[in-house]
Amino acid sequence: MSSGTKYVYFFGGGKSDGDASMRNLLGGKGANLAEMSNIGLPVPAGFTITTELCTYFYDNDRTYPPELKQQVEDAMKQVEQTMGAEFGSQENPLLLSCRSGARESMPGMMDTVLNIGLNDTTVEVLSKKSGNPAFAWDSYRRFIQMYGDVVMEVRPEAKEEDGYELILDEAREKAGVEYDSQLSVDQLKEVVTKFKKLIRDKAGKDFPTDPMEQVWGAVGAVFQSWMNDRAIVYRRQYGIPHSWGTAVNVQAMVFGNLGDDCATGVGLTRDCSMGAPGFNGDYLINAQGEDVVAGIRTPKRIEKTLGEDMPEAYKQLCNIGETLEQHYKDVQDIEFTVQQGKVWMLQTRNAKRTGFAAVRIAVDLVNEGLIDKKTALTKKRIPADDLNQLLQPIFDPAAKNKAIEDGTYLATGINAGPGAATGIICFHAEDAEAIQAKDPNVQLILVRRETSPEDLRGMRIAKGILTAFGGASSHAALVSRQMGKTCIVGCSELEIDYHEGTLSVGDKVLKTGDWISIDGFTGEVFAGKVETKPSEIIEVLIHKTRKPEDAETFQRYSQLMEWVDEIRTMKVRANAEPDDAAKAVAFGAEGVGLCRTEHMFFSHLDEIREMILAEEVETRQKAINKLLPFQRQDFEILFKEMNGRPVTIRLLDPPLHEFLSEHHLHEQPDLAHKLADMVGAGKEFIYRRVEELKESNPMLGHRGCRLGIVYPEITAMQARAIMEAACHVQKAGIEVHPEIMIPLVGFKAELDNQTKVVREVAAEVLKEQGIEVAYTVGTMIEIPRAALRADEIAETAEFFSFGTNDLTQTTLGMSRDDYGGFIGFYQENDIIPNDPFQTVDQDGVGDLMKIGVERGRSTRSDLKIGICGEHGGDPASVIFCHKLGLNYVSCSPFRIPIARLAAAQAVLDS
Repeated sequence: MSSGTKYVYFFGGGKSDGDASMRNLLGGKGANLAEMSNIGLPVPAGFTITTELCTYFYDNDRTYPPELKQQVEDAMKQVEQTMGAEFGSQENPLLLSCRSGARESMPGMMDTVLNIGLNDTTVEVLSKKSGNPAFAWDSYRRFIQMYGDVVMEVRPEAKEEDGYELILDEAREKAGVEYDSQLSVDQLKEVVTKFKKLIRDKAGKDFPTDPMEQVWGAVGAVFQSWMNDRAIVYRRQYGIPHSWGTAVNVQAMVFGNLGDDCATGVGLTRDCSMGAPGFNGDYLINAQGEDVVAGIRTPKRIEKTLGEDMPEAYKQLCNIGETLEQHYKDVQDIEFTVQQGKVWMLQTRNAKRTGFAAVRIAVDLVNEGLIDKKTALTKKRIPADDLNQLLQPIFDPAAKNKAIEDGTYLATGINAGPGAATGIICFHAEDAEAIQAKDPNVQLILVRRETSPEDLRGMRIAKGILTAFGGASSHAALVSRQMGKTCIVGCSELEIDYHEGTLSVGDKVLKTGDWISIDGFTGEVFAGKVETKPSEIIEVLIHKTRKPEDAETFQRYSQLMEWVDEIRTMKVRANAEPDDAAKAVAFGAEGVGLCRTEHMFFSHLDEIREMILAEEVETRQKAINKLLPFQRQDFEILFKEMNGRPVTIRLLDPPLHEFLSEHHLHEQPDLAHKLADMVGAGKEFIYRRVEELKESNPMLGHRGCRLGIVYPEITAMQARAIMEAACHVQKAGIEVHPEIMIPLVGFKAELDNQTKVVREVAAEVLKEQGIEVAYTVGTMIEIPRAALRADEIAETAEFFSFGTNDLTQTTLGMSRDDYGGFIGFYQENDIIPNDPFQTVDQDGVGDLMKIGVERGRSTRSDLKIGICGEHGGDPASVIFCHKLGLNYVSCSPFRIPIARLAAAQAVLDS
């Protein structure tokens, strides 16, 4: 029984049933095909089967609703009328393509079939009508290859060689030609025969000849591809829900392989590697679209030679690009075909771009008046994490010159993804996963002849990607730009032998596991390691070795960050100690959200160990007094660098065994003897004391405020060091705002105990110094009880800071030191969507944070609340903190620009 739901939407001939606003229903591709048709661009007619149908398909055991068949037939008639041809006709056959199209672009992750409708009869008709038998038979062999792979699943497994490509290799070798397009009609007919035999042998059935059977096979395969492995991996990577589904676009074929007045290509209205203006991209004459994207042939560059090869088509293309960029107000990624001089549009979408390009394009579009500042800063245009690319090291020119002199330069390809990457060579995605499973910190360069969507798992892991074939619009280039990976494609001098596991250039041979370096700015490839230097932004901000006026990338970055700071309402602080303070300020920190005092102790291990070994209060106090001047000096540096910005200092948090344990005694055989001499005791005493410190579960043991409660002299010394430093710096004319933070509080009584010690010492210091310094005492909320009893705790605490590293551990019962063995499996099997130690678990940990905020402010309405776990630099977590009403986030210095942008995007989202 019909539900009355419209599942099929027509487009073409200057009109359509849909438009760009319907991307959730029609998918991005379908919505944009409809829109391009509506604004009068040349779009081959077709129809879109909606994402709702995909949902129905999976909810109903991969079947279709009864009304779909008639809706498809009706839309097919409209396509036939618009294109003046008939599908399945033996006189004037219409050929079709079938492509996916989710609401978020997933390039190469799902399946495509071209030239649907060809069989032994229609190929002959096409041959006569076109007057080009080679074109007809080339189209037929392409169709059999794609349909056989996508629909009939006759494809290579794992590292098995591609049967279709082996047949083509043999045909080219036998004919003595380089490209498939140079094969004769008879040779192509022989290829077709062999393809059919391969399919019959592998699939156990013949290749289908009925055109409607072919269409439905292709439609089903595209819907099925929504749940293929690479599509699932991609969606997990980019947070795209599995429930969204894909649309299917069935469209009349236009041909780029009819002859030398035909071409196919992928164009960008601006460069998406570095962001420079001007239409650019790849094209191949006498080819079909998959040839460009697959990277099997290295294409020509639109901006360099299309104007000479096809001046009229080039003019049409530039005009279309300008129309689309003005219409969508963003850089466009365009797929097109030139058929006998006329440009046809097959797709447009907002282009994937690197962080470098994203910043330049956003700033340029604002300066050109095409968009406003708020639009420029949206997550779609600049994912906050992409700013990280601008901060990464680049190769040192002097080191590169030395590498050339030393003979380690190998070749130059097409620079498709900026950056500098050094790693060991890996040829296969599955090998990359296996190597990373053994060593999560391994640096890999994935080296391929060309990449395909199946390589996604390896591309995610690799530091860089290097291919021998393909252009700047190939799969490798497109995906690496989105992932922010360093990438070089089309490095044609490379000879890659998968069987032997070697990469050769002339007489130089590298093998699996050898080191290689790739420069994504220049396209240069070097054997071995090449030294790096700081990026342009780091040179300007941190090292001061470059002037802002000489740094074009920095100037745009600076302009962008000005807009960010105008829009955001949440402050961004740094997790920083004295060594990091200047860096943090340069990156835009508005204070310190977490100073870990224990980090300072690691420079004074003798003194801290003397304190640990002391069994009497008097002896312990004597050792602690030795630490006081060091702590005070560190805090003075911090206050001076922060120059009036608030500084949150956490009192000693880790268990004492981090400074002295069996491990230390084992690593340094003479340590026990040295310590025994230092405290005037025997080695047996040292071993006994170390044994007493040992804990089964130190993360939940004697640490945080528990240390200060049992050993109040530690808290007293730290409070004195902080307040004396504050007094000295304030007397020097620098404003100070110390915030003293008590760690690991679960009970109000714990906080009361430690606050009393702090305030008594502070009163003493201020009296001694004869000066008033405003300071506050607060706590970290890092165990569930503290969040649940936040109303009580806020009676004493003047501020809260969520310590989400420990709050995640204690809420999930999951150790961040031990979760590596299963977290990958959890994500792979959709048990959890994200690593909870990188992105806040909003439903669990986040709910506790919400309770903590609400209950804390129910007691103290002006309670200042921040976050100081590493989540403070994660864009999704920053946006969540904004929604909770936090006053600030705090993160490591290099994450500050990312947190600032994410905080602005949180405002725009709300």
